[in-house]
Amino acid sequence: MLPVRHALRMTDLRGAVGERGGVVRVSRLIEAGISRNAVRVAVRNGVLSSPRRGWVAVPDADPYLLAAARAGVVVTCVTRAKRLGLWVRTHDGPHVGVAPTASRLNLGVDSTVHWAAPVQPRSPDTLEDGILSALVILAGCQPYESALATWESALRMGLVRKGELDRLPLRPAARLVRDAVTPFSDSGLETIFASRLSWLRELIRPQVWIEGHRVDFLIGDRLVVQIDGGHHVGPQRTADVSHDAALMLLGYHVIRVTYVQIIERWHEVSDLILRAIAQGLHRAP
Repeated sequence: MLPVRHALRMTDLRGAVGERGGVVRVSRLIEAGISRNAVRVAVRNGVLSSPRRGWVAVPDADPYLLAAARAGVVVTCVTRAKRLGLWVRTHDGPHVGVAPTASRLNLGVDSTVHWAAPVQPRSPDTLEDGILSALVILAGCQPYESALATWESALRMGLVRKGELDRLPLRPAARLVRDAVTPFSDSGLETIFASRLSWLRELIRPQVWIEGHRVDFLIGDRLVVQIDGGHHVGPQRTADVSHDAALMLLGYHVIRVTYVQIIERWHEVSDLILRAIAQGLHRAP
């Protein structure tokens, strides 16, 4: 058992690592005035672990950061986006970034490796890509509409600004996303919906206030489209039905669709909207 004073020093050392994200380069601790010998003792006694030479971690470290330090990579693309709370359509295992010159990676079979140089420089201490690099890599990795939804989610959450995106040096796939991105969609589903109907020669306005409530989309003058997520149940569902009735009494035509319809049965959604337009239900009387 460690002496009490020594145990307290180990607790302080563990706290220093925790304050730096839980996984940190040993050189940063030494710069902070902690001796290399103290770090060795902490690892030997199980106070810290050493995922890779030159790195230490607290026992309850974030598993993604721990794995990144162990493999010598950074978390990026959809994995980074999901960890930031952005809208991500699918997440098919860890996406990591490495330097173009990297070799001998020790990664799981389900990992996706991105070798592209980041637009946002990576510090040797970082284990997660900057938001700009993550978005640019994602634009070249994911389908267009999924990438667009994630980019718009980043704008909506205030993690990036449109001006920043406009100034980045981008490849064609990312330029397509950047040129289409807007901050107006309220969710990834709404982004996908608007993207799939962008060919229509009708005005499609997102997030319009009508009769004291905000509707997801107004097509033309009178066609309202509402998109139901998983929270549209119970009291929320009752309020939705009441608002739909109020809109119809005002002369609006309301189409309400679900996540599953948009993602898995788009043909149903498209058919409903195009038939309504064919009947002129989007026009004011």
